[in-house]
Amino acid sequence: MHLVIVESPTKAKTITKFLGKGYRVESSFGHIRDLPKSKMGVDVEHDFSPLYVIPKDKAKQVAALKKLAQKADTVYLATDEDREGEAISWHLTEALHLTADNTKRITFHEITREAVDEALKNPRALDTKLVDAQQARRVLDRLVGYELSPFLWKKVARGLSAGRVQSVAVRLIVEREREIQAFKPDEYWTIEALLHADQRRLPTQINADAPSVSPPSKGGNEGEVFTARLQAIEDKAVEKFDIANEARAKEIVALCEGKDWRVVNVASKEVKRKPSPPFTTSTLQQEANRKLGFSSKQTMYFAQQLYEGIELGEEGSVGLITYMRTDSVNLADKFLTEAKEYLTTQGAQYASAAPRRYTTKSKLAQEAHEAIRPTEAGRAPETLRQRLSPELWKLYDLIWRRAVASQMPDAALNQIVVDIAVNSFNFRAVGSTVAFDGYLKYYPDAVTETLLPVLRTDDRVEPVEVKPIQHFTEPKPRYSEASLIKTLEELGIGRPSTYAPTLSTIVERGYVTKEDRRLSPTDTAFVVTDLLVQHFPTVVDYQFTAKMEDEFDEIANGVRPWVPVIKEFYTPFKAQLTIKEKELSKKELTTEETDEVCDKCGKPMVIRLGRFGKFMACSGYPECKNTKPVPGSGNGKKNGAPEGTGPDMSALQEKYKGETCATCSAPMVVKYGRFGPFLSCSRYPECKTIKNIEQSTGIACPACGKGEIVAKRSRRGKPFYSCNQYPNCTFALWSKPTGEKCPNCGSLLVYGAKDTTRCSKKGCGYKS
Repeated sequence: MHLVIVESPTKAKTITKFLGKGYRVESSFGHIRDLPKSKMGVDVEHDFSPLYVIPKDKAKQVAALKKLAQKADTVYLATDEDREGEAISWHLTEALHLTADNTKRITFHEITREAVDEALKNPRALDTKLVDAQQARRVLDRLVGYELSPFLWKKVARGLSAGRVQSVAVRLIVEREREIQAFKPDEYWTIEALLHADQRRLPTQINADAPSVSPPSKGGNEGEVFTARLQAIEDKAVEKFDIANEARAKEIVALCEGKDWRVVNVASKEVKRKPSPPFTTSTLQQEANRKLGFSSKQTMYFAQQLYEGIELGEEGSVGLITYMRTDSVNLADKFLTEAKEYLTTQGAQYASAAPRRYTTKSKLAQEAHEAIRPTEAGRAPETLRQRLSPELWKLYDLIWRRAVASQMPDAALNQIVVDIAVNSFNFRAVGSTVAFDGYLKYYPDAVTETLLPVLRTDDRVEPVEVKPIQHFTEPKPRYSEASLIKTLEELGIGRPSTYAPTLSTIVERGYVTKEDRRLSPTDTAFVVTDLLVQHFPTVVDYQFTAKMEDEFDEIANGVRPWVPVIKEFYTPFKAQLTIKEKELSKKELTTEETDEVCDKCGKPMVIRLGRFGKFMACSGYPECKNTKPVPGSGNGKKNGAPEGTGPDMSALQEKYKGETCATCSAPMVVKYGRFGPFLSCSRYPECKTIKNIEQSTGIACPACGKGEIVAKRSRRGKPFYSCNQYPNCTFALWSKPTGEKCPNCGSLLVYGAKDTTRCSKKGCGYKS
């Protein structure tokens, strides 16, 4: 009997159907050994030797595997092909007391019969260099976490954690927030003209040889109005801030009045657009967040299921995608052949003449052999719609389309540029149509077609309206999960397998909240980041953190031993920690003095950091327990935010002045919690009655016509908007409504990403 050990029971089930009766496939259910949770588990005095233990919940499985291994002729360790998988195989070897003569390591990038058979034909020994690299990462992260986290508990607040990657991620979010807070908008203006092509030609400008532009493939809009924007003044291009105020903008508009508008140039060219490479772990997480709204954690959870196997009726359990932790954009020859065959059946014009091969640009690409792709190019998503849950189907559809589109021809766009002269000003109109959709057929990008009338040089156009438009520069937006992952990858911080748990941790630990899919730092994030930057700069230094990743790679490649790498970091880190434990006090780090006096005892009020952010408290605590929100912030103000942000607490207190408790009839008072203001019984903690305060949007409910849309929070704290007549009316939206209605279907418009609005009705597709 041959024993094959994998990590998950689903993976075991999928592989079992490929092997004969002489094989038995069992699961280790993930890691079977780890560092203890109750203590650091690293002997810093003896070369940072890790102390691994078998958790209680794994003891039974380890015992069962040990018995099976003793009876097996050969033990195949078939864990994942990355460093984590190599480490799991090494732990299995140690815990099960496996010997080299009957133990073999096999890996495969996809769970298919061909891949498993090929792996069994080409077993190898354990790669101890990969194990050392993973062990070095685990030990270093344990040292940072178990040394620095207790320090934060004592000096800031209990429950906090620090980490080599997570603290850098929080720093990025905090620094972006401060950029937003410090940003001062600059005014600038643009001039747009709404023009009508009347096709009349100026007598003095007739030119029989003037070039003309053929109608776009989908037909022009002759006789209709079109838009042109001021491009140049006296042949000098208009830069962004050249029109800095309203007076100058109106002056330009006045100089255009009563003048002839004439087409002076028409140019046409074909623009090619190339398909994107197939997905890596990072790009999959980014695109799933952007297009599907999945968090990184959700994306990896669903991808794991697709990789390990899905029940497909008579086919049994089938692995639908290749391994989902990879930095590579390579595609196997097998897939390239399959993709071409499939695309040829969809139309010969959609199959590239030669395979497209992509090169990995990221310096992080070290471990993987192939991009994320479907195991079979011909398994189109529509054939699986009834077999998969909606989430699994959406992710498979995204992966399949990206991989197949990567092997399709370029898209071709016809672009027409029309220059129009009036006085000394040049206006430009740009039209674009899709001449050949190419890869866009399967993976559509943001391509907007704009049709222009058929125009020729010297044609005259009539202005319908010339209007100045005021703009203000805007700060960079807060990070989304997608943009944060992209930045971490660009900086060389972390690895594909670390992004999802890192983002999950900083939310769970209260460093970050999600608002409209954007990451917003809490007051705690500001305090902890400032502390680490000032007193432990190495831990949150971008270049140092990236350098550590390079050193882990060197360990994996056998260039460096792992112990000196850890020692080089830990020795100065521990010395600094010892000094700061004596020097710093919690009061110094979490308390700010104010000029305000307590209205109950007359002592100075101070700003403190609490569970739900900053608040004002009497310095006479615990004798005086008077507290109040930070002025102008409603206790939800981010550090350094402009005054007036957040709810007006004094106004709320006045509004609910006569409210009484439904339980004990005592007066209710306004308090502020993690998710905003609420009413609480003044006899708390004797009476714990609370009541939500509706945050009105002022928008009438379109469903019942009686209620009003109010902001609420789900059980997990996610904001949503619903009718205040619930449960009589169940109308709800996940995005904030604008109050305007969709011009296509009449449904409410909601705010979208990057200052856009979109229709709330599923399937409408309207965006603005």
